[in-house]
Amino acid sequence: MGFETAHEQWLLDHLQRRTGERRSRLQRGHGHGERLFLERVWWPLFGNFDHLHPEYEVPDWRGRPYFIDFAWIRGSCKFAFEIKGYGPHVQSMDRIRFRRELNRETFLQTLGFRVVSIPYDDLEESPETTRFLIKSLMAPYIASGGANGFSLVDREVLKFAMLADKPIRPIEIAREFSLSHRTAVKILKRLCDKGKLKPVVRGEGRRIARYERVGSLEDEALW
Repeated sequence: MGFETAHEQWLLDHLQRRTGERRSRLQRGHGHGERLFLERVWWPLFGNFDHLHPEYEVPDWRGRPYFIDFAWIRGSCKFAFEIKGYGPHVQSMDRIRFRRELNRETFLQTLGFRVVSIPYDDLEESPETTRFLIKSLMAPYIASGGANGFSLVDREVLKFAMLADKPIRPIEIAREFSLSHRTAVKILKRLCDKGKLKPVVRGEGRRIARYERVGSLEDEALW
């Protein structure tokens, strides 16, 4: 399924489950910047919209409703993503609105959210920067889940592979984690057996020199 179809179905599903102001807010608030974030950043990283909620309602510190552009909630992990354009959030904001904006972000953290502000200009000009930052930020939360059969070192090696975003060599793992070359190879092969990595074969001798991760960032989740 491509982005267009998946996005349409995901948005329709949320609209059908909402009524009143919550539905109206989603219709008004899910605009060009939000779609750009999904198309150029979220979809290339994850390939789905699982656990992602558009225009997610929370109370502010005064008990008034406040809508987050996107909330990603899975278990105890909660992220709030806000798309911010320079005009609406800087040039057109007076001191009172600016103060309230900062207070809202602080209050979201008291509710357990990690708040991530995303410049709209980066979505237009350099979405790869935003992809890298979000991947770096979320990798520890995704790779540190407590699934059976994955040791702490397994998860740390997977985290290293995610952030490297390229095939990794046993010598890199050995150096990073102060392991012997033999132990590094053993860990990498174990992760291959579990379907998280795959060997990169080169040359006529079919020698394995590198290993690459399998699937998207979301596929690496070890919950």
